[in-house]
Amino acid sequence: MTATLISLLSILMGIVGANLFGVFYKKYSFGLVGNTIAGVFGAIFTIKSFGRLGFNPHFILETTTVNYGLLALNLLLSFVSGAVGLLLIAKLNQKFNPKKEN
Repeated sequence: MTATLISLLSILMGIVGANLFGVFYKKYSFGLVGNTIAGVFGAIFTIKSFGRLGFNPHFILETTTVNYGLLALNLLLSFVSGAVGLLLIAKLNQKFNPKKEN
């Protein structure tokens, strides 16, 4: 397994997290394309920001073998960050485009 493959799996988990969150919470959904974009950015931002704590792809493959505990942490955090990314984008959208009630 290479660092590139781990990065792609992380992005995929972010996409899955955002789309599942959008399915269960229709209020925050932007459709398949919007949720996918939010999941990609959520996963990338989280792994780039917090990956230095020890769960980025280079740390996972540091000894040329796969550290499955760090891999699981990476994938779980990517899944959650995709959903959180969608939630934050939806909140921003609601703030900048408030519904006008008559």
